[in-house]
Amino acid sequence: MIAHTPSPPYFAVIFTSVRTEVEEGYTAMADRMLKLAAEQEGFLGVESARNDVGITISYWRDLESIQKWKAHAEHQIAQQKGKSDWCKSYKTRIARVERDYGFGEA
Repeated sequence: MIAHTPSPPYFAVIFTSVRTEVEEGYTAMADRMLKLAAEQEGFLGVESARNDVGITISYWRDLESIQKWKAHAEHQIAQQKGKSDWCKSYKTRIARVERDYGFGEA
């Protein structure tokens, strides 16, 4: 599903990862992180896709909201589990969205 975001500017956190074979606990943690992120001040939406490489893009009002999310205690646990169990590699990028446009129903 395509996230409904406000008019720019806003920020995108682009998390790209390659998974390990370990599945235990991953789906429950991913679901919990989506729910928890949506409860955070400044959260605007999320889009995600996975094939060989997974890409999750979360949208945020400002850099302060992103920093608070990164420092959230439960999110830090998920980050550690990702490094120790679920990810072979990952990259996080933070970008300012200056313009957006689309077509059709999101």
